[in-house]
Amino acid sequence: MNLLQTILLGLLELGLVLSPAAAVDHQVSSAADITRATDKLKPGDTLVMVDGTWTSQAIIFQGRGTAKQPITLRAATPGKVILVGESSVTIDGEHLVVSGLWLNGAQSTGDGVKMAGTNCRLTESAVVGGRHKFQVHFFGLSNRMDHCYLAEKTNDSPTLQVEAGSRPNYHRIDHNHFGPRPPLGRNGGETMRVGYSWQSMSNSCTTVEHNLFDRCDGELEIISNKSCENIYRYNTFLDCAGMFTLRHGNRCLVEGNFFLGHHKRGSGGIRVIGEDHTVINNYIEGVENGGFWLTAGMVNPALVEYFQVTNCVIAFNTFVDSPGPALQLDAGYRAPRRILRPVNVTIANNIFAVRGEGKLFTGTEGEGFKWLGNVASVAPANAKGVRVLDPKLERAKDGLWRPATDSPARGTAVGTFPQIKNDMDGQLTPGKSDVGSDQIAETPITSRPVTGADVGPAWRQNAKPSARP
Repeated sequence: MNLLQTILLGLLELGLVLSPAAAVDHQVSSAADITRATDKLKPGDTLVMVDGTWTSQAIIFQGRGTAKQPITLRAATPGKVILVGESSVTIDGEHLVVSGLWLNGAQSTGDGVKMAGTNCRLTESAVVGGRHKFQVHFFGLSNRMDHCYLAEKTNDSPTLQVEAGSRPNYHRIDHNHFGPRPPLGRNGGETMRVGYSWQSMSNSCTTVEHNLFDRCDGELEIISNKSCENIYRYNTFLDCAGMFTLRHGNRCLVEGNFFLGHHKRGSGGIRVIGEDHTVINNYIEGVENGGFWLTAGMVNPALVEYFQVTNCVIAFNTFVDSPGPALQLDAGYRAPRRILRPVNVTIANNIFAVRGEGKLFTGTEGEGFKWLGNVASVAPANAKGVRVLDPKLERAKDGLWRPATDSPARGTAVGTFPQIKNDMDGQLTPGKSDVGSDQIAETPITSRPVTGADVGPAWRQNAKPSARP
């Protein structure tokens, strides 16, 4: 043992070796207290907000935590810090966490919660009603919102807005409950918008997954995608009078989502506009406005106009118990300047089980369509790549329509689709794939329709908050 080691051992025995400062809890009772505490905050520290009604508090939470030791702003009791009046929250720093807050009918007209900075997180919180332009507004990089509840927005602008900038932001929006939004009666009532028209050629790379969209009736576009390379997967759209819409931007993935319309007026599936989108493994049941709309585009469109659908894949989806059309091939064709039909589209291995005498397809396909392996319950005008027969769907214990063991969909998929690794249940697909979104597999089910018990703040369900992923 050398001299230095001998000295360190002696100091350890005396308890004199310095260790990292222990995390500190600071109690705060106003926005001013939070601001004053900013200079004192170190990684691992927590600001504990006293329970009660916080009136007209514009909270600005700043600091620099680390991945292992974030700085946290939380309610003393989740859901018992209620922000009203001209209240708002700004999160702007690195590795900051805000938890357990409730903005209830706040009257500030800016952002309810502004997510800025890098690697920040909003969790176990709610924004209900109010006059905010956006209930939550994303800036910065790699920020996350999870297990939150947003609902009852009645004024213009989306409930949640994501900004797309000069580089990918890699935000994550997961396990949230987007509650009822009444019809706005005009454009601007989206529940979520990822980008703007003028940002639509920017790569956002935002992931939206495992969320519940519940009676989101603000306008036709429940989610409006307006940027590139975003992922929308394993979300549930329940009783929504609208459609998921790839309005602008390219190269997005729409995978494993559940659309459960219960024949509500205005309910629908997925609208596609733009280039190189992939739409796979989605389950669409009981919608009234059709399953998939491939939208006609314009020549030399401005960023706010309609781009032509090009190089799209629509594969391994299930459309069931709906009047149709299952697929609109050129939605909006001949509207002002919309004269470009979709081109180079692959329609493969889908189940189209139209209800009653509903229409299977409407419109006219453009050049370069590829049809293969589809199963339909009624005959289309042109049956190439579509087998017309009874798909033999059965109502399973989980309430979904699934192919029976003797269904002609079993093991009859055609073609090679390396981008498809799992089915709508999150199960690995076997070597010989089934047609539609459900595959027979022995692996555990990891995804299912989301319910209110699965998402949003635990305190809204009168449950003790537990560790969240």
